[in-house]
Amino acid sequence: MPDRPATPVKRTLDKDLDKFTYVEDATHHVTRRLVAPGIGLIFLGLAMVFAGIYVFDQPRATLIFAAVALAGYMALNIGAKDVANNVGAAVGARAITMTQALVMAAIFEILGATIAGGPVINTISTHIVDTNRIISIGKLAWLMMAALLAAALWINFATWRKAPVSTTHTIVGAVVGAGAAAVGPELVNWNVLAAISAGWVITPFLGGTIAASILYFIETFIIYRDDKIAAARHWIPILIGLMAGAFAGYLVVQLEPKGVIPNIANLAIGIGIGIIAWLAARPLVAAQSVGLENKNSSLRKLFRLPLICSAALMSFAHGANDVANAIGPLAAIVRDIGLGGSIGVIAETTTQKAPFWVVMIGGCGISVGVLLYGPRLIRLLGEQITKLNPMRAYCVAVSAALTVIVAAWFGFPVSSTHIAVGAVFGVGFFREWSTSRSKRRFAYMRKRAEAAGIAWIEPEATDERNPDEVHRRRLVRRSHFMTIIAAWAITVPVAALLAAAVYWVMVALFI
Repeated sequence: MPDRPATPVKRTLDKDLDKFTYVEDATHHVTRRLVAPGIGLIFLGLAMVFAGIYVFDQPRATLIFAAVALAGYMALNIGAKDVANNVGAAVGARAITMTQALVMAAIFEILGATIAGGPVINTISTHIVDTNRIISIGKLAWLMMAALLAAALWINFATWRKAPVSTTHTIVGAVVGAGAAAVGPELVNWNVLAAISAGWVITPFLGGTIAASILYFIETFIIYRDDKIAAARHWIPILIGLMAGAFAGYLVVQLEPKGVIPNIANLAIGIGIGIIAWLAARPLVAAQSVGLENKNSSLRKLFRLPLICSAALMSFAHGANDVANAIGPLAAIVRDIGLGGSIGVIAETTTQKAPFWVVMIGGCGISVGVLLYGPRLIRLLGEQITKLNPMRAYCVAVSAALTVIVAAWFGFPVSSTHIAVGAVFGVGFFREWSTSRSKRRFAYMRKRAEAAGIAWIEPEATDERNPDEVHRRRLVRRSHFMTIIAAWAITVPVAALLAAAVYWVMVALFI
């Protein structure tokens, strides 16, 4: 008789192999979540090695290494959270893919940080707390380390909760809280803090107003024209030229040695670059417009190029402004430890730029954070507050970039989150007004209906008599608006209290 155990043995072997397969799948699922944190830890190690090249033989080098790790951790969190401000509109409008947006943002973040990050770094590192009056050697270092750790923890928590809080609010609040705990509230420059706070209130409205104004211009001169494509061929290159000229003028001011190039020459350079960009964009836009129908969907295709350019510009502006949130405290620590903390020496060097290696750590940290954790908030800003197409997203990106650039120019640490979200809400509220009240829009629709032989009915009366219909047609989601306002309101006090607590713990454990 043949042996019967052959078949049961085979089935048992298959089951055992299936169990191994399940274990491998489960292991892969678990370890995949650890890849990003692992890469982040590798970056922090490399940052400390990179810093060691410059400070290994300096006194208290160990303290600087710890500060570099905290600054790198803060930069990772900024990149993870704030990338939504830079490219969320472009991704939400489907002008570029998520991967393309992340790579572009990472590159331009580094460029903005290294080329134009100096003024805001100086404000964060020396102007919020009066460093000239801190005599104790090392106290400023511990103060700034507490601020870095507290700010990074709060931003980490906010990113996990998908709350678009401001990294600028966080680090400023943390520096104030740690400073008050370390040296008392009398050394906090409350006048500087008041000026910064005023900027936080003004810039979101400014960003929203500029974005709505640009959208009004686009609707007036392009969307509601009889020949949309011809209007777009004329105006889109001009918009690109204006954007390029403004950015070129800003770069010249940032890169030139002070007082070498006169203001008139700066203006001439900006105008020249703008004209070159306008001339270069004309054939590109003309080629893209060939064969396109006279529809709004065609305009979306033509606005992809200026939208991508404006998103890159916003990433540059963010790097120039928000890199200070990570390395402003680190720059103060390097000055304090490297200079021994004497009043006279610090007073003479508070206007110096941060060392280049410090800026590189911040810029690269933001870029690594962008690549590892960027997608978490992009969909909130780009898709969930209000619906964006390339035209609206272009208005958001240009408005936010110009506002942040002007603020960085003067050294004000404004919130790019505030400005970007304000621009998104500005576009959304303008759309609500335009949809329900714009006479120009109704005249255009009436004309199109008459040309097609369709009877035109005015829509306002129905909306005004039916509140439910008005609510249904709202194009801005109020729930997100209130959530964001609440997150902004609590960030500064929470960061200040957390930084004060962290400083007291550090003092109890290490000093």
